[in-house]
Amino acid sequence: MGSELTAVVKSAALPPEVFLMLRAATTFFSSAPSVGPEGPGVFEQQAMLRAAFAPRHGHLYSYLLLMRFALVNLIAAALLAAAYFQGWVDLVIAADPTRQCLLIAAVFAGGMFVCSQRIWRVSQELNQVDEPTPDPRSKASQYLTLIRHNDGESRSILASTMRAKLVARNGVVRHVANTLVILGLIGTVIGFIIALSGVKPDAASDVKAIGPMISTLILGMSVALYTTLVGAILNIWLMINYQMLTTGTVNLVAAIIERGEADGGQ
Repeated sequence: MGSELTAVVKSAALPPEVFLMLRAATTFFSSAPSVGPEGPGVFEQQAMLRAAFAPRHGHLYSYLLLMRFALVNLIAAALLAAAYFQGWVDLVIAADPTRQCLLIAAVFAGGMFVCSQRIWRVSQELNQVDEPTPDPRSKASQYLTLIRHNDGESRSILASTMRAKLVARNGVVRHVANTLVILGLIGTVIGFIIALSGVKPDAASDVKAIGPMISTLILGMSVALYTTLVGAILNIWLMINYQMLTTGTVNLVAAIIERGEADGGQ
């Protein structure tokens, strides 16, 4: 019966998940003894069926946080590429002789590197929570080892400590994002200084001096506006990634605590 049903399922070209569930059910019905005093009871058979048809979270949802991170940044990179081909990026760089925009971009790149590392680590830890035997180096395994044979109050203290440590490690990304705004404001101040440095009240009546003063004024205003714009845009970009990292960390902490409570600290 099992081989015939397997051949039929394969010939129907069903999705792999459906094929795996049907094969598990086929194996169960072909190997389960008949209901009777020596066979499994009704509740045991229902438990076996639930286990056979349970979704494989490790296969269906592995690295889900990492895929969201990649999708969001792929869209942002596409928008940046569109701005580059429109000539807007070159316009910003050319209008900023102080290179404040390049400094802000470099700080943003460093923050994105740290954020990507953290998201990669959190994704790995989320996968380990669903494993029957987590890696000994994972946070899930370390937490389960610490709470073993502890009472509820001790487990609550350990959970709070783990939550504080994991959340605190994400703070550097938030600080980098705030630094982008501060650098943008500094660029604004520098731009106004440049703009006002070219204004000479004594030469206001000189027609020949008006042209250079206007040029310096426009240059300073360009520096002020473009640095503010670049800092604000990159801050929004990095904060979106930070929110994803924070959500993933919260989900990781909740999953580890739920598994620890499900095991009952045993």
